[in-house]
Amino acid sequence: MSEHAGGQESKARRRLAEQLAEQKAAEAKRRRQAWAGALAAVAVVGVLITVFVIIGQRGGDDSPEQAAGSPSASPSDVTDPAAPGAPPAPQLPEGADPALGSKPTIAAGEGELTKLTVTPLIEGTGPKVTAGQAITTNYVGVFYENGEEFDSSWERGEPATFPIGVGQVIEGWDKGLVGVTVGSRVQLDIPAEQAYGDGEGGRPGGPLRFVVDVLAAQ
Repeated sequence: MSEHAGGQESKARRRLAEQLAEQKAAEAKRRRQAWAGALAAVAVVGVLITVFVIIGQRGGDDSPEQAAGSPSASPSDVTDPAAPGAPPAPQLPEGADPALGSKPTIAAGEGELTKLTVTPLIEGTGPKVTAGQAITTNYVGVFYENGEEFDSSWERGEPATFPIGVGQVIEGWDKGLVGVTVGSRVQLDIPAEQAYGDGEGGRPGGPLRFVVDVLAAQ
């Protein structure tokens, strides 16, 4: 074989070797790209799974809040005196009859009322009210002739406190409540002249009936 022919054969082998090397490099590059694509896909799937899990947890957290905010009152809830919006129960004196914790029902009077009449309904065991003291009471006022209610501390949700026996309230209260013991419930039947007369100025006129609970005196 001539030297020229040998040189051509050597060049052909080198070119073949270079082509084979290029093919191997290209295949290796394609494999790397495929692996990179596969890893990227796995990463995306992992992120999506994480997102779905977080959303699912948040959805589960929302359910109890919605349930807590939905109406669920039962008859016992509605009548519970401690329920929101219910008038607070009055603070009763020590040893008082539990009946003082409930608003009394009052009927109309009978016959003509000519004088102040004090009728004990519950006898309290506390000290007697004296003129000049400030007393705390729950009360209901009705018209004597028909029993229609015109005033009530119960409806306002808090007892009323005022001085007694010194002309700060109607005469029927000043005279009817002095001497009553704390913790008592009394009925006051008051003729018009010892109440508000004929009712001028929008006040209740005529004879009146009050049921008064004396809760404190000081």
